[in-house]
Amino acid sequence: MSNDTPDSLIPYDEIVQEALRAVVGRVLREVVSNGSELPGAHHFYITFKTGAAGVSIPKNLRERFPDEMTIVLQNKFWDLIVDEDGFSVGLSFNQVPAKLEIPFSAITAFVDPAVDFGLQFQAASGDTGPPEHDDAQNDAPGAGPERGPTPDVTAPDDGSNVVTVDFGRKK
Repeated sequence: MSNDTPDSLIPYDEIVQEALRAVVGRVLREVVSNGSELPGAHHFYITFKTGAAGVSIPKNLRERFPDEMTIVLQNKFWDLIVDEDGFSVGLSFNQVPAKLEIPFSAITAFVDPAVDFGLQFQAASGDTGPPEHDDAQNDAPGAGPERGPTPDVTAPDDGSNVVTVDFGRKK
């Protein structure tokens, strides 16, 4: 693309982000339709902005993670409810149960390391600077900062809005 390309009057970035967040919703709805049982070795790391509109988490978690938090949906979660705008789920943090409500618009990453799949999202408008990342230690086995491989997401340095996502499927 050349530097002479005019700015788009169509919000492609927003449309793509919305479509990718819908993938997260569809995956979570599949889990709910299967009795909230994750098939095989599937498990999810979901990173979200704790201060985003519509996020509801306990005060102690908001204080511990004022910007961004990663939760793990693996073995110990309950009451997963998915609607058009987001989801709610029960998780345990240091043996203390908590209910979290997370709108899809607050999600910044979704990873299923069991199949080497991941999505990264642009921060919602109004967020500034790179996030300070810290993983929540919910009580799922293997929960914490270690993750499986995530896809390579690269943006060219030529000023275009084209983003390449390489999901690196296992053969």
